[in-house]
Amino acid sequence: DAGVRSKAWYAATCDRKTAEDALYRSNKDGSFLIRKSSGQDSRQPYTLVVFYNRRVYNIPIRFIESTRQYALGREKSGEERFDSVAEIVENHQRTSLVLIDSQNNTKDSTKLKYIVRVS
Repeated sequence: DAGVRSKAWYAATCDRKTAEDALYRSNKDGSFLIRKSSGQDSRQPYTLVVFYNRRVYNIPIRFIESTRQYALGREKSGEERFDSVAEIVENHQRTSLVLIDSQNNTKDSTKLKYIVRVS
């Protein structure tokens, strides 16, 4: 189960809108949670939802079948891969996560700082 079930940041039954609303309410840069992805796709089982600069980013978490690892966003060469979703969170609590706004073509970065719980 990717090491997510018992984690405070995992919102199992949360949909995209509920997650986004919770993060807007938190209104703190670096607020985050992880939810199940909307499409039931085994190659993209989860989504990392991050609040930064008054925006919410939904970042797909991919499962790489060949190596049984996880990675963020679209596949790219030299990407970081992790053995569990928990490792992705732990890594980005220490090192900044690049946030790409495809609409405005801007890049920001933040660490994962505040766990948001969906009530």
